Amino acid sequence: MTTILLILFLLVTLALIGVILVQRSEGGGLGIGGSSGGGMGSIMGGRGTANLLTRTTAILGTLFFVLALTLALLDRGTALNRSILDAPAIAPTAPALPSVPTN
Repeated sequence: MTTILLILFLLVTLALIGVILVQRSEGGGLGIGGSSGGGMGSIMGGRGTANLLTRTTAILGTLFFVLALTLALLDRGTALNRSILDAPAIAPTAPALPSVPTN
């Protein structure tokens, strides 16, 4: 169950990154559908594209947080409640002394 949710979480994360990069920022950025009317502008107006990307970002963002909280709650009982700093230090082993041949 955790593995499936983790894979879904990674897919949602990648989709969210992609949708955010496609959006048009005020400076232009990597956005599509400029004011020239090319690309997706011929299918959907600039306003329609912005609404679609905004809604998609909101849905993916909500899914991201829900999956993150779900994974954290599922993993809460399996994790050890101690710090890695509490683990005993492992003493380094001394290298073996070279053997001296006896005659």
